[in-house]
Amino acid sequence: MNFVYISPNFPDAAWKFCAALKNNGVRVLGIGDAPYDELSDNLKNALTDYYKVSNLLNYDEVYRGCAKFTWQYGRIDWLESNNEFWLEQDARLRTDFNISTGIKLDQIGMIKNKSEMKKYYAEGNIRTARQIKASKGLSAARHFAEEAGFPLFAKPDVGVGANGTCKINNEKELDSFFINNNDVSDYVIEEYVTGNICDYDAIIDSNGNPIFESWSICPPSIADIVKYNLDSIYHVEKDMNENLRYWGRQTVKAFGVKSRFVHLEFFQLDRAHRGLGNVGDFVALEVNMRPGGGFTPDMLNYAHSVDVYKIWADMVAFDHRTTPDPHDDYYCVFAGRRDGVKYRLDHQQMMEKYKDALKQWDRMPDALSGAMGNQSYIARFRTEEEKNQFIADIYDRI
Repeated sequence: MNFVYISPNFPDAAWKFCAALKNNGVRVLGIGDAPYDELSDNLKNALTDYYKVSNLLNYDEVYRGCAKFTWQYGRIDWLESNNEFWLEQDARLRTDFNISTGIKLDQIGMIKNKSEMKKYYAEGNIRTARQIKASKGLSAARHFAEEAGFPLFAKPDVGVGANGTCKINNEKELDSFFINNNDVSDYVIEEYVTGNICDYDAIIDSNGNPIFESWSICPPSIADIVKYNLDSIYHVEKDMNENLRYWGRQTVKAFGVKSRFVHLEFFQLDRAHRGLGNVGDFVALEVNMRPGGGFTPDMLNYAHSVDVYKIWADMVAFDHRTTPDPHDDYYCVFAGRRDGVKYRLDHQQMMEKYKDALKQWDRMPDALSGAMGNQSYIARFRTEEEKNQFIADIYDRI
């Protein structure tokens, strides 16, 4: 089997997907923009061959890399980046090289455009916030506001994270949104939903069935973390929420997901919302047809004593898991702190108090610090009480 992995050198954890593929007997062919000599030894050992391009945004260069691999090794069976940024290019390459194991270009809208996602949620009877395209104009937006009520939430139709988002509290702010933005055509406006953001992470086989499932909670939204400079925190839960399992599987079915690692986002309502549900109900936010970002795959491993890189590679190579679920589960917490803030327990005190629970601790790159903080910690716990105490210590500012 020939597997072309796009950008195997970034993010850093990509090499683990490549290594798992190699261990399953898959020929891994990398295309990236880093010189071969700068690749980590782990990645070099996982790759059969590597094609360097000057810029991964240059489609012709990437295309030539795939063509070279096809000439040298035969037909490409899989092509993947596991990275949101390259999903559309991945789909175009699959289309051009007739690679059937993945999303092609004619399907990309449903996973890239938030407005397109709404159609599939509706077909699957999955609750989601009402929405209007800003391109319909101010008059239509005012009418939408009369129906949905304030506040509203504006965000780019295509985009990841909190960039470009804003809360609209009243008609004056709605008018300002249209007046002060030179081009709102790429925005959507939704009714504002409050609650924790919860993620359904799963690896799906070729029949649309999950071979691994988990869920996590992000108490403050990424938008609020960035806007208010909050400490970043989210946690993988020990036991699966059966209600979220149901809605996650319904979403997989509605979008026709097959042979993918997915990261599906939901709100868990913290108050009753007309037309959407009661406290504790789940409301669909958006789909991400790739693994969760950052440290999420490693946190899933820590939480459930598994290897999601191997489970994913098993899905690719065999279409089923080759290892059983050990059912040895924990709560796993990511916490990111801010430089320049005084905490009751400083870094050294945190390291000492939680030395038996900590699995990783890292300084975050500046490019990621807005959403994830400057100093990160990943720890796991058997009990909810231990988890909550760790979170309380992380948050406790002087």
